[in-house]
Amino acid sequence: MDAVLDEAAGKRARGLDRAFEILDFLREKRQALKPNEIAAQIGAPRSSVYELVNLLLRNGILEFTGGEGRVYLGRKLYFLGAAYENHFDFTRECEAALERLADETRETAQFCMLDGNKYTVVRMREGARPFRISTDVGQSVPIPWTASGRVLVTHMTDAEILAFIPAQDFQLPSGEWLDPATFLAEVRAAEGDGHFTFNSIVDSFTHCFAVPVMGDAGHAVATLCLVAPRADGLANREQYLACLKDAARRLGGHAPAQAQRA
Repeated sequence: MDAVLDEAAGKRARGLDRAFEILDFLREKRQALKPNEIAAQIGAPRSSVYELVNLLLRNGILEFTGGEGRVYLGRKLYFLGAAYENHFDFTRECEAALERLADETRETAQFCMLDGNKYTVVRMREGARPFRISTDVGQSVPIPWTASGRVLVTHMTDAEILAFIPAQDFQLPSGEWLDPATFLAEVRAAEGDGHFTFNSIVDSFTHCFAVPVMGDAGHAVATLCLVAPRADGLANREQYLACLKDAARRLGGHAPAQAQRA
């Protein structure tokens, strides 16, 4: 009897894991897809994907959109996210920190975290410049592409970092490959300096700044960042770093336990 119960519990756990895999996949793709397309691209049995998609549709976690049976993330997820935000003062503190940074520097300010083994912008406040520098909030990006990526893995050993980051993520948007040894050296420099800045390797006209938001465990649980036009970023480097570090120091004490364990 216990073996039967254990098997049933195992099936439920695997189904839950697969459901989250579907949600994460749709978030990554940023487009509505048919269940058979989802199944093919995540390498899952079509029957189980159809079953889970129907369950998620019934509960409002997914919604039909775009016709031809395509599904995408549902509004229930928005309400769940809003409830999470309302539970923590940290969200309000984060918004206030980004607003101060954008006002003080006139540059685009971001709050960034790891999502699994990828980097993502969680919050953003655009600067007061006549042209926009922005990033898609919530989009997963390879860690080696970002200034924050160097800061967010400083608590790991070199071996842990190389095991954590997928090998293909060292291929840059240009198609060139970043030498992992170079990346590790930059991580250790960020650890020693308490920040990391560089000319963006994603585009050719911005300079990026990242400083850690420290958790109770003594390592970075998030970063505060500025994205500036390259010439202005280099000219105002020390001022921008001072603003970031002051904001990160204030914000660190408010980080919720969930973020600190991420």
